Amino acid sequence: MGGFFSWIIAPWFLASLLTKDLLSVLSDTSGKTLFWAFFFGLLWGIGGLTFGLTMRFLGLSLGMPVALGLCAGFGTLMPPMFSGVFVSQVLGSTSGRVILLGIFVCLLGIAVAGLAGIYKERAMSPEQQRATIKEFDLRKGLLVATLSGVMSACFAYGLAAGNPIKSLTLQHGTPTLWQGLPVLVVVLIGGFTTNFLWCLGLNIRNQSGYQYFSPTARKTAVPYDETIVETAIDAPSRELVEHIPGSIRNAPQSVPMLANYLLCMLAGTTWYFQFFFYTMGETQLGRFGFSSWTLHMASITIFSTIWGLGLKEWKGAGAPAMRLLSLALLLLVGSTMIVGYGNYLALRH
Repeated sequence: MGGFFSWIIAPWFLASLLTKDLLSVLSDTSGKTLFWAFFFGLLWGIGGLTFGLTMRFLGLSLGMPVALGLCAGFGTLMPPMFSGVFVSQVLGSTSGRVILLGIFVCLLGIAVAGLAGIYKERAMSPEQQRATIKEFDLRKGLLVATLSGVMSACFAYGLAAGNPIKSLTLQHGTPTLWQGLPVLVVVLIGGFTTNFLWCLGLNIRNQSGYQYFSPTARKTAVPYDETIVETAIDAPSRELVEHIPGSIRNAPQSVPMLANYLLCMLAGTTWYFQFFFYTMGETQLGRFGFSSWTLHMASITIFSTIWGLGLKEWKGAGAPAMRLLSLALLLLVGSTMIVGYGNYLALRH
């Protein structure tokens, strides 16, 4: 339900409100452009689905750096390479080389954060690991994180593929600041499609479709002492009952439907605003707009690591891991400053 607001309602509403002739712009866009923006959004949706599994197996503090490191590298560097401007605009200018240095420092910081996670894994017993991350599995988590990072970078490809849409909406009189909003409409439809089909499959598999309409939760047949080993297509709804005592779990429960729908609306809309503001910032970076992806990934890694610390995921990790984690945060903050300085140099010239 949150996805309806984040991928459909919020993008269409704000694009209709802030841009000119949205439907005309999209209808005038070539089918090839619409297809690639949608297709990369579809692949990005796969990255989002596997991202959740990454968090389950590795936790926030380790899962975020690994997945986002790959996402940052692929998402930042591949668009200018495919468009043929990497050598001329990036390597061929002082500002471009400074930005490239910032991207390298960002990737280095993310790698150090991942190394800190490995030290943490070595320092903690399996029991300690699962006390904070119940399903911690380094090997499985790294494999899923790799898939997630590569697929998640497709969002940046989708934005790059939608550049002709930006040109059209500007021709229709849309202010420069909002030119990316029509592109988001198309890319997010792709992400919505992947997630909608996935969730529909889960609703059918788990017979949970009634939960959208019923104010009463049904009894579950899951025994209290069953060890639930989820696969990638098991529903999160099974997790909700895992720690509830059997006598309570098997009793009908009242569900606050209105509050749940309002919270889904709030969560989905809030999620959308990350890319709403992202496209705004990208318009201010000129020909080095691709570097905004690095800033986005670095910021996510910084704050997710702080959340991981707050959630005690690093309790008992040991001094070496904590020192590496501190170094990673310094490198990530430094990378945003370097990238910012590179864009400042570009704007001066």
